[in-house]
Amino acid sequence: MSDALLAIRGLTKAYPGVVANSDVSFDIRPSSVHALLGENGAGKSTLVKTIYGLVRPDAGTMTLAGQPYAPPEPRAARAAGVAMVFQHFSLFDALSVAENIALGMEDPPPLRDLSARIAQVSRDYGLPLDPNRIVGDLSAGERQRVEIIRCLLQSPRLLIMDEPTSVLTPQEVEILFRTLRKLREEGLAILYISHKLEEIRVLCEEATILRGGRVVATCDPQRTSARRMAEMMVGGTLKTPARAAHPGGDTVLDVQGLSAPSPRPHGTALRGVTFSVARGEVLGIGGVAGNGQDELLLALSGEMRTAPGMVRLKGELVGSLRPSARRARGLLCAPEERMGHAAAPDMTLTENAFLSGRLRERLARRGFVNWTAARGFAERIIRDFDVRTPGPSAAARSLSGGNLQKFVIGREILQRPEVLIVNQPTWGVDASAAAAIRQALLDLASQGAAVVVVSQDLDELMEISDRFAALNEGRLSPARPARGLTVEEIGLMLGGAHGMEVAHAH
Repeated sequence: MSDALLAIRGLTKAYPGVVANSDVSFDIRPSSVHALLGENGAGKSTLVKTIYGLVRPDAGTMTLAGQPYAPPEPRAARAAGVAMVFQHFSLFDALSVAENIALGMEDPPPLRDLSARIAQVSRDYGLPLDPNRIVGDLSAGERQRVEIIRCLLQSPRLLIMDEPTSVLTPQEVEILFRTLRKLREEGLAILYISHKLEEIRVLCEEATILRGGRVVATCDPQRTSARRMAEMMVGGTLKTPARAAHPGGDTVLDVQGLSAPSPRPHGTALRGVTFSVARGEVLGIGGVAGNGQDELLLALSGEMRTAPGMVRLKGELVGSLRPSARRARGLLCAPEERMGHAAAPDMTLTENAFLSGRLRERLARRGFVNWTAARGFAERIIRDFDVRTPGPSAAARSLSGGNLQKFVIGREILQRPEVLIVNQPTWGVDASAAAAIRQALLDLASQGAAVVVVSQDLDELMEISDRFAALNEGRLSPARPARGLTVEEIGLMLGGAHGMEVAHAH
């Protein structure tokens, strides 16, 4: 098609043991938002990395605005007018927002001028950001804004967005969509990757669907149901998570008046957080990023010390115990940040399985690692949670985001926790993998574990939670039965209307 901004023809890329892209062809038109859909491991990341100059294809061609296009590196892609917002942020924690953005520019202006431009763009596009903040102190949602603004400052012709809304609130998503529509009206083409299919239906006019590295379908998302798109992605029908009935058990985790300063300079202090979870129960904790979720996980896992008397596990005060001692007693955590916190990027899956499973899976004896057992544990995670990877010797960073998430969640669930606390369990995970993770959490509860799910995905929390509480500015609302909660009530709880106001919302 002559009116394509980017025309892709026959792109193929193979790695040892896996064909990532096989004869991929499609067009992206100017002034359009084009969705790229597929399960984790379907080949989306390899394809966009090829467009952005990070990967050299084995075969196939691309043309950009009618000219041959084969960027040898991202710098060449940016010079040609192609920008990309990655799912895993590439930012330096010790530098400011403005300094990080300057590093991504070929010829940055003086920092004062750049800061003014950042402030202007962030105002224009409703993405609030202080250019002088240190990136290490930003929430995930704020880091996402840094990446988006960095791209917008390049005035691109094609903007690639990989899971751009996974860390944004519904209000921020609305603002971002207004931004993207405005950019589309200005002639920009946007290649949009997301597992949130209802978002795709609202925003995109065209969709290309990959499965196993091949293009298997194209559709108009505005005329195709989310379920139908999900079934095109997986090549089969989609199961809705369901749980076996469970008898209510005794309280396993009891948190009373948990208050603690944040270890981060711009973090959120916890203020009198109180809740309890019983065996067989799923407690959902909702909230917008940056309201104390990370601090709550650090306090419960033992990575952050708290005053005595606030956290009890099976009746025992555990506030002074280290993470390993809490793990030994059955309290396990899976943090939000997969790469770097939940998994060591350069270590193999076997080594990563050992890091958290050492005690409960008895993977070491008298100071010596039992590598055979560790490898067996990693293989079990890969098999039981359908992790797409060449094998347990693969480095964690080689996995797609969704596959690493399945590995991290599977690693904790297979250790048979008595309490599992998980933050953003299905962030950036495709529909079928998200359903599988939710099912695994429900199964764990059915087996008698107490499960706490911290998530920004309200649909997810309503689907799997028995009770729901909202975290706002470090305070937790009283937990209420999830069944029957209205969107308005949830909105009030998320907005910090604790106690009385929510009661009056009936």
